[in-house]
Amino acid sequence: MKILVINGPNINMLGIREPEHYGKETYQDLTEKIRNHCNKKKIDVKIYQSNHEGDLVDEIQNAYGSTDGIVINPGAYTHTSIAILDAVKSVSIPTVEVHISKVEEREDFRQISYVRLACVKTITGHGTDGYLEAIDFLTEG
Repeated sequence: MKILVINGPNINMLGIREPEHYGKETYQDLTEKIRNHCNKKKIDVKIYQSNHEGDLVDEIQNAYGSTDGIVINPGAYTHTSIAILDAVKSVSIPTVEVHISKVEEREDFRQISYVRLACVKTITGHGTDGYLEAIDFLTEG
């Protein structure tokens, strides 16, 4: 089983950016947590982060034919990117949308998720453990 974990803009600033919403874990903590989880379950994982929309689209497209599932936290592109939605739709790889904070209880603009339209599941508000839940869903479901 091969899983691709994609993180969008500002996720690399975990632990610094708005810890009241995103916690104090760093991006390095997150990647180590994911890698340890996947190692225990013998899952091949690739973790990718970019602040650039086109790079995220490229990474999704590059997964075609070689990846069994995608976990994506598109960051702010969740609410703006039809390009990411179209990329996820085009590859037809089961994808789970993850948000560290409980976006449904935040600002009005965060209520819109374009990528969700192409996802098999959405996990919000479970902190970085939401990534592990998404991986388990894709590998056990």
